[in-house]
Amino acid sequence: MGLSAEQIKQGLDAVAAIEPGIARALDKAGYPEPRIRERGHGTMMRTIVGQQVSVAAAASMWRKFEAHVGPELSPHRVLESDFDTLRACGLSRQKQGYMRSLCELVASNELSFDALPADDEEAIAELTRIKGIGRWSAEIYLLFAEGRPDIWPAGDLAVQAGLGKLLGLAERPSEKLTRELAEPWRPHRGATAIFTWHCYNNPAL
Repeated sequence: MGLSAEQIKQGLDAVAAIEPGIARALDKAGYPEPRIRERGHGTMMRTIVGQQVSVAAAASMWRKFEAHVGPELSPHRVLESDFDTLRACGLSRQKQGYMRSLCELVASNELSFDALPADDEEAIAELTRIKGIGRWSAEIYLLFAEGRPDIWPAGDLAVQAGLGKLLGLAERPSEKLTRELAEPWRPHRGATAIFTWHCYNNPAL
């Protein structure tokens, strides 16, 4: 599960103590709500289904997919399904390729969501073995499903824009600068990332 409300508060209090921009925003916007997803391959399946489609389309596809595969979301059931069956669930050829990559790794025990490496970079490397899963998707999984406290998705445009707003920058920082600016905030960058999303379109700021 993701970071708890108390973990987010502790992390942000620690960062606010050394970063005035965060402290000011925290006074105005308050603490963000936790963002929690279930640990396991099912959450990654949902990530694949939701890639590059609207929330409504993803929800419709997921209902059909889950009805076909079953609530236990068995990777073997997916691998046994033919192209047309998965296509009827809304999965394009590309999404099917990604889904099969995930299911093959899990079914063969090459990838265990219950035993990802403790080191964040090693865990990201494990998850990005799945076809179609890039660094951002891996980071979001580790932050929301595992609650890893120092995950910092610097490539996320909303994180960049939110950080620029918090620090009063003239323009949205690059991924490289976003990563550099957050270095002093280790090991609380996960709570800070959640706060940047909270502040991104917050009318209080």
